[in-house]
Amino acid sequence: MPVTDPETGTERGPGSADPPAPVSEPATWWAEHAWVDGTVEHGVALDVARGRLAAVRTGVEAPEPGAEVLRGLTVPGLANAHSHAFHRALRGTVQRGVRSAPQSGHGAAGARAPDSFWAWREVMYTVAERLTPDSYFALARAVYAEMALAGITCVGEFHYLHHDRAGLRYADPNAMGRALIAAAAEAGIRITLLDTCYLSAGFGRPPEGHQRRFSDGSAEVWAERVGALRTGAGAEEVARVGAAVHSVRAVPADALGTVAAWAGEAGAPLHVHLSEQPAENEACLAAHGCTPAELLAAHGVTGPRTTAVHATHLTGADIALLGGSGTGVCMCPTTERDLADGIGPAPALERAGCALSLGSDSHAVVDLLEEARAMELDERLRTRRRGHWPAGRLLRAATADGHAALGWPEAGRLAAGALADFTTIALDSVRTAGPAARDAAEAAVFAATAADVRHTVVGGRHVVRDGVHTALPRTGAVLAEAIAAVRE
Repeated sequence: MPVTDPETGTERGPGSADPPAPVSEPATWWAEHAWVDGTVEHGVALDVARGRLAAVRTGVEAPEPGAEVLRGLTVPGLANAHSHAFHRALRGTVQRGVRSAPQSGHGAAGARAPDSFWAWREVMYTVAERLTPDSYFALARAVYAEMALAGITCVGEFHYLHHDRAGLRYADPNAMGRALIAAAAEAGIRITLLDTCYLSAGFGRPPEGHQRRFSDGSAEVWAERVGALRTGAGAEEVARVGAAVHSVRAVPADALGTVAAWAGEAGAPLHVHLSEQPAENEACLAAHGCTPAELLAAHGVTGPRTTAVHATHLTGADIALLGGSGTGVCMCPTTERDLADGIGPAPALERAGCALSLGSDSHAVVDLLEEARAMELDERLRTRRRGHWPAGRLLRAATADGHAALGWPEAGRLAAGALADFTTIALDSVRTAGPAARDAAEAAVFAATAADVRHTVVGGRHVVRDGVHTALPRTGAVLAEAIAAVRE
């Protein structure tokens, strides 16, 4: 059944992948302040043609006639490099009754301490069980609109909910993936759908219960299905398809090479959950006599096109292996702390040669500015030392490096030829007022929140104007309705 849009009363559905019809926008945008080449510039004209930046002119002291005015600090659009859209329905629910557990949440994989990652996962499965292509479209559209309101212009959707509740294929085997692509188009943001191979419940164990929805049965069948999705995904300027290995516990070692080969042949990004939990490391050592990072490297998964997500519990050899291969790492600090996973070795990974990106993962919050500062502030807590990354480096993780991890190298910067994707952060809110203009980047990263995003522009088109989503102005109500449909 199509989804009735509560905003307009019109019917939309997961097969409606075309973005909203473009509206007339100015050819020039004037930014009061803009972050250009790592420097805050005052008075910047952004000339747009056919969805790209034709020129970036600094020192333009006042807006030219007809220019759209952007008050605040304009930065490249933010890239959310790791998302599970349906996890947004868990917000609040998984905090109910949280209390100290009598045993560690970092024990054996079979342990189910009341407040461990593994107990959280069971709650997540119950939400996944209720989703259909129509309800997933409705939920994801609202979640992606929330992202747009937070200044996010591109999302990497780590997608493994492929089949129906019985684990059988839909008439269109990619119905769920197409629903996500359509949802991003209607929310006005770009998407890299990271179609995820998920074949087992653990080392040597077939899928169980809810996990049957995730599995294609074999890596070869997965590759055939995702190949068809990539062929019919639509215009590459709004949606791209990449690959993902869910984890070494969910993809048998002899299937890893098939996924890596597909990504290599397609020239597509490849993502993988890596060492998020000590239990995964222990089980991998028991099954294969090596760490998960070593197992991935042995089967050709690591490399410059690959992004390891979390990478929380690594050995020194793992860090050297990832850095030496040019593998990127996506940190998700708000989820990692919400699930009590730990603080990953981000500084050591960067020193070893890993590019760092950021993701909101479970959407405990949707706020890339919070993810950026959390990477620095969590490290301060761990080391009791300040100054691991300057504000500009954290902004780069949230912009250029995130886009690169998602296969959008032409985005994430304010420069001629780049995609005309940018966001403006207020400098006069109760959080950001006070600092001098030269410190605008520091104010944005270390004080601003998603609530301070004033404008989001994608392809030269206003998606968020003055803090309101142009297509879904009642985003909160739409979110509430979509979540209620898949919750108890």
